[in-house]
Amino acid sequence: MTDYKLTTLCYLTKGDNVLFMVKGRTPKNISNMNVGKYLGVGGHIEQDESSYECVIREIYEETGIDASDIEGLSLKGVATFINDSCDNEIMYIYRGEYKGESDPCPGSCDEGELCWVPLTGIWDIPVWEGDKEIFKLLFGPENSSVFEIKLNYHGDDLICVKTHV
Repeated sequence: MTDYKLTTLCYLTKGDNVLFMVKGRTPKNISNMNVGKYLGVGGHIEQDESSYECVIREIYEETGIDASDIEGLSLKGVATFINDSCDNEIMYIYRGEYKGESDPCPGSCDEGELCWVPLTGIWDIPVWEGDKEIFKLLFGPENSSVFEIKLNYHGDDLICVKTHV
């Protein structure tokens, strides 16, 4: 059986904007394949941690946003990433609405810079091609309550998408 990294990712919205982290080149992620890409916030699930506990912890660590300032935080889907040039991954994808008063942007952590992107602009920012498939399920007309998606990559190239809604 193949080992998978277990991770979470959350797309927080505030009105018609989506919170992203632009991954920077830092000592922590100097060789990270996500450098320069826009990603939601999230990270690796730690020992004895549920995906929900992980996403709450990661949101706070990366943005300073407390769970009490997020409305409707819920699991929206599961993505399986298969890539011949890095570890395979199973990612739990969450979405919630930020209702807090203090704006985390501009802001940064040891992984990158935070920024709000208008929902209409998320299709034009530097993201993985598979992320656009996830955006369709989260924000597009195909918006699904719960989904599962499998994304196969050959290096940086998306070669196959299978969606189950």
